[in-house]
Amino acid sequence: MTRYPRMRWIMITFCFLAVAISYIDRINLAIAAPHIKQDLGIDDASMGLILGAFFWTYALMQIPAGRMLDKLGARVGLAFAVGWWSLFTIFTAAGRGVASLFGARLLLGLGEAGCNPGCVKVVYSWFPKHQRATASGLFDAGPRAGTALALPLVAWLISTWNWEASFIVTGLLGIVWVAMWLLIYREPEDYKGLDAQQVANLVEGRGHRPDVNQAKVPWLSLFRYRTIWGMMLGFFCLNFVNYFFITWFPTYLTTTQGFSLKELGTLGAIPALMGIPGSILGGIVSDWLYRKGFSLTTARKSCLVGGMLCSSVIALAVFTSNMTIILTLFSITYASLAFTAANIWTIPADIAPTPGHVATIGGIQNFASNIAGIVTASFTGLMLAFNAGSFAIPLAAAGGVCLVGALSFLFIVGKIEPLQPRRVLPQRWEGEEPEAMASLK
Repeated sequence: MTRYPRMRWIMITFCFLAVAISYIDRINLAIAAPHIKQDLGIDDASMGLILGAFFWTYALMQIPAGRMLDKLGARVGLAFAVGWWSLFTIFTAAGRGVASLFGARLLLGLGEAGCNPGCVKVVYSWFPKHQRATASGLFDAGPRAGTALALPLVAWLISTWNWEASFIVTGLLGIVWVAMWLLIYREPEDYKGLDAQQVANLVEGRGHRPDVNQAKVPWLSLFRYRTIWGMMLGFFCLNFVNYFFITWFPTYLTTTQGFSLKELGTLGAIPALMGIPGSILGGIVSDWLYRKGFSLTTARKSCLVGGMLCSSVIALAVFTSNMTIILTLFSITYASLAFTAANIWTIPADIAPTPGHVATIGGIQNFASNIAGIVTASFTGLMLAFNAGSFAIPLAAAGGVCLVGALSFLFIVGKIEPLQPRRVLPQRWEGEEPEAMASLK
């Protein structure tokens, strides 16, 4: 049995914690929103803009952040990203109007852009191909854990002190993480004391030839591949629904269902809690299928498509007022989104043409996915303003978008394998000229 360094599980635990903290820091505004609106006199439409501000910079910085992480490495890149967003989480407490809160959230998004591409880089460095989905599922359980923890933590901080204290305390979590990360993290090849054969097994298990040169594939050329566009569209659809939970779900529970802060921190956390096993299971099932002899394409796509189809049940919440049924539907949706996301974050390492493109591809797909954050936050706010506070249209739209995502992963994303450098027929979609492609291999 091939052995790999046990230290890899510590590294992926750090990634899990970083992503969890990032979600605590982005969802704390959604939980505090009713209190901020009352305290500062901000209306629903303006709050929708503030909630969506984060996603503008978060989305726009995804590709630059991915390029930065591919060049600087995960140790320096992730430390800078987490430190930056933690500071601006703390600064949010000083906001006293739409402009200042909007600006703080813009700056928060700049830092958080490096989180997931950095974690993808860590997965590539520390895990062989047949364990990538499991590792991705573990770090991508961070959003669900962060969301679940944010609800009771932020609600308690607000009820005990005030909404300003919630931003200060959650921001300090990231500062502590940075100190520990810089102390512990190294690349496998640079880590003293690891078994040399285990490290060699890991390098071999990454799936790239050691002589592959990053310069052979300019990063802009990645947009010539159909698979990249399919990943972008599919992830956009997933996050259209996911960011409803991040931005408007607490408001939905408090205003539509009459939840108190205590109920928000307990019952409201159930869907996010269900996302934790959903994420881990998504990675385990995908890797299990691959080890059982299914192709990498079948292993990844079956989880991607199946997860998105199950997520569409969120639309059924429009037809019931029973809180038990509503929470069940939201829990199925959240768990299914997490199941899908574990595989979404595995694909960049699976299809990257070189090791120097892993974080870049992660950034590209996350750029597209976080445009959905802008759309969801603003769209939901506008629908509430136009429909007397009703969530019927946003929930129905979310279910339909899930179906579009499933179709994108099924039909637009191609074979899951490293993208081949393309020197001829650059305007063609991948797979359209098999003879030409074969000559490049």
